[in-house]
Amino acid sequence: MNSASSAHVLAALGRSRELGFLGPTPLERQYEHSLGFVAALDAAGISPPRRVVDLGSGGGLPGLILALSWLESEMTLLDGSTRRCEFLEEEVTILGLEGRVSVQCGRAEELARDPLLRGSFDLVVARSFGAPPVLAECAAGFLGVGSHLLVSEPPQAETGDGTRWPAEGLELLGFSPVVMVENASRYALMKLMTPCPDRYPRRVGVPSKRPLF
Repeated sequence: MNSASSAHVLAALGRSRELGFLGPTPLERQYEHSLGFVAALDAAGISPPRRVVDLGSGGGLPGLILALSWLESEMTLLDGSTRRCEFLEEEVTILGLEGRVSVQCGRAEELARDPLLRGSFDLVVARSFGAPPVLAECAAGFLGVGSHLLVSEPPQAETGDGTRWPAEGLELLGFSPVVMVENASRYALMKLMTPCPDRYPRRVGVPSKRPLF
């Protein structure tokens, strides 16, 4: 990403913070953390994805940064808040990303069953979307076999002992065991080995009320 793009996206993040969509962490640090998704995929030997969906993109992270980093990728920014989706649509236009970046407003449990979206992405990314079982269940429906889920891990998370991402639970959804990738931050990476079963994700609210693991 060139310096002009960096300045523009930092301005977008500033507007996001003014609207209350981003927390108090310095914007430069949040920007660098989003670039960590790029480094994590590189470290795992995975090529830049063709189609990406950012779950819970609301404040623009990491989706806007990734869209400006993976210039050949199609990016879908997904959020359940109409207000945040309106912000994202405005920023997509301001940053000149129309045609390659789209915004989907709605619940992931429902959109993962949309025939135009189900099983059609090479990568799902997420930052602060929800607890691991909720995220895994919602993400699996968007992915094709051989595609990946890449998740930003909180600093206090366990160090790869499987507590947050148990292999047995991930297998229910078709995922391989998790691999932890570390750079300045930590990311959980898992691959969809078999198609997500038709019954997942369950209807809105059920993944959080009755988590799979």
